[in-house]
Amino acid sequence: MTRRPRARLAAVLLMVVALGVTACTTGPPPGPAAAPGPPTAAGLGSSVPGGLPGMPPVTDPHNIYAAAGAGMLGDVAKATRPLVYVPHSKSGDVWVIDPATFAVVAKYPLGGELQHMIPSYDLRTLYASDDTTDKLVPFDPATGRPGAAIPVTDPYNLYFTPDGHSAISVAEARRKLVFYDPHTWQIQDTLDTPGCAGIDHADFTPDGRTAVFTCEFAGRVAVVDIATHRLLRMIDMPVRNTRMGPQDIKLAPDGSVFYIADSQQNALWVLDGAATKVLRQIPTGLGPHGLYLDRAATRLFVTNRHDGSISVLDAYTGALLATWKIPGGGSPDMGNLTADGTQLWLSGRYDRVVYVLSTTDGKLLAKIPVGNEPHGLTVWPQPGRYSLGHTGITR
Repeated sequence: MTRRPRARLAAVLLMVVALGVTACTTGPPPGPAAAPGPPTAAGLGSSVPGGLPGMPPVTDPHNIYAAAGAGMLGDVAKATRPLVYVPHSKSGDVWVIDPATFAVVAKYPLGGELQHMIPSYDLRTLYASDDTTDKLVPFDPATGRPGAAIPVTDPYNLYFTPDGHSAISVAEARRKLVFYDPHTWQIQDTLDTPGCAGIDHADFTPDGRTAVFTCEFAGRVAVVDIATHRLLRMIDMPVRNTRMGPQDIKLAPDGSVFYIADSQQNALWVLDGAATKVLRQIPTGLGPHGLYLDRAATRLFVTNRHDGSISVLDAYTGALLATWKIPGGGSPDMGNLTADGTQLWLSGRYDRVVYVLSTTDGKLLAKIPVGNEPHGLTVWPQPGRYSLGHTGITR
């Protein structure tokens, strides 16, 4: 995350409230065809003992991402147009790139402070999240075009519960989680997290019952029960960095641990899979921020935003396998892999560019000029049966 320290939090809150009134007049949400729905995979119900009812089964406990391997596109994803969507936090627009030619093919001025492009649970819609004017803007991935804005409270980030029952707006400025019906966008529930300043990124346990949200400006994580929407506990990091602390989080393929990028620590914290205690840390480059798995779920890519590098780790052990330096440096932030897994696309947060890297050896394939402060870009389509949100966490 890390838009800026919260020294001006009060001003931001006042702006959110004022602009939120305008956002509510932007029109009704799209029709049911564009709304997330139940997964199309057969056999609903988790195969993990005690799993969240309604969650698609875990097909391989050693690799919970086994259904999101290279080229494993569902029918919905196959029908969409291959494009890369780049939201900009400062220029308030979404640029669309053709991944085959690296050419910018469209620009959509949406206003506000756009943070992430988020795939819906059923993979039918992409949402541009704007936390300063309280809205989501849905994009139709079949055409690449935006629709009418949806009023949503402070959506810095957006996640979907593993059973598809709720969309969770991560209201970072308001220190709360707002649960929505993902069909009607009516509020289901609200969970206040006053001790989680800078709440921003999340991931879920293999059974789908527990989510861990990072608290960037509090140096801790918040552990949430998905079925009851209750805060179970806060876990402090061994070193509580509160300026640019815990940011992105990723569950290991076998569910044994969570990896947590701590930008200020220049390392990953390793949290046990039950989300009860921090086990150790793994040094990376300067300013680790985004975490992405390769399509085989054997390597973890860590974007080091302050020294323009990517740390490549063993996804199961955390051992360092390689360090890829971007020629000339840069600020690699957030993104995703192509469906075939051969390329890693990343926003250059402070350099007005998008980087395209080979996942074989880290070679820079392209550096594409874009708008002002590109942030949570997504590559579409993505393999997998369903999306948990963010820039495309699929399982």
